[in-house]
Amino acid sequence: MDSLTQIVLGAAVGEATISKKVGNKAILWGAIAGTIPDLDIIIKYFTDTVTANELHRGFSHSILFCIIAAPIFGWLVHKISGNAEANWKDWTRLMFWGLFTHPILDAFTTWGTQLFWPHPYKIAFKNIFVIDPLYTIPFLICVIIAMTYERTNPKRKKINHLGLILSTSYLVLTLLFKWYTFNVFEQNLKNQQRSYNSIQTKPTPLNSILWNANVETQNAYLIGDYSLFDGNTPVQFAKYPKNHELLGKLKDHPLILRLIDLTEGWYTIEKVGNTFYFNDLRFGLYGTGKANDRFVFSYKLYYDDQGKLQAKERDPDIEKAPELLKKLVKRIFGKKEL
Repeated sequence: MDSLTQIVLGAAVGEATISKKVGNKAILWGAIAGTIPDLDIIIKYFTDTVTANELHRGFSHSILFCIIAAPIFGWLVHKISGNAEANWKDWTRLMFWGLFTHPILDAFTTWGTQLFWPHPYKIAFKNIFVIDPLYTIPFLICVIIAMTYERTNPKRKKINHLGLILSTSYLVLTLLFKWYTFNVFEQNLKNQQRSYNSIQTKPTPLNSILWNANVETQNAYLIGDYSLFDGNTPVQFAKYPKNHELLGKLKDHPLILRLIDLTEGWYTIEKVGNTFYFNDLRFGLYGTGKANDRFVFSYKLYYDDQGKLQAKERDPDIEKAPELLKKLVKRIFGKKEL
């Protein structure tokens, strides 16, 4: 999830653990604990894009890291805080839950987490987008209100628990939405007599109302979306050829094999002029499935000055963001472009 959401979750967890002993310090250090796993993003400043993406949500998002790091950070905070009411074990407990809830929440997103690192498998339930205001905002409000009460006031605990209940309930609700929309996509594929190998579904940006499906067929991928406001309106699927054959001899190149592993096999090859792009399908398109829409995660393949094959992540279409947001909002409420 985004940094703000992880800060809020960490703060609420800190409040729930030892706030009666240290008050708002528990919220502060819980918020810090909630951000620590994402410090793995600094790797991108020391290595290439592909390696950075491979390592993201790896060790720092694992149970092993939480177990090792919690007592270390707990000891450091105990020394820094100077609070006699909370001992090293108290701070260790706070840091563990602040660290541990971070990857647990991330496991519900599309990217997922290597919770059982060093095992490479990523747990990804794909039922919530990395930024979802309906999850974060009510949660944030509860944490802020809780901070205004004295640490011994029972209302403080109740309000914080309310935030935890609301956010968790919403997370469960998105799982139900995922189950429902998955069945909708399956039924539409059946009705349209489309054969396929596998299907993945996920929410679109900033919401849990509009859902996207990637459908693998023999030589192409079908991409469609469905809003909970669509009712019985048939799902329209856009076709994207795999074009894997365009790789030629490069299909067995170590870098290409790494990209295939990173995308879990959900990729297309796109040729624009003399340039080839490796598109990661898992995170969708900039838009709602039109022919000229770009994939969010796409790598430009090129040879450097030493003749070595490289992959550079394409820059996002930031200038199109306002227009795309307007289209997204309309599509969420069931309006489709002609």
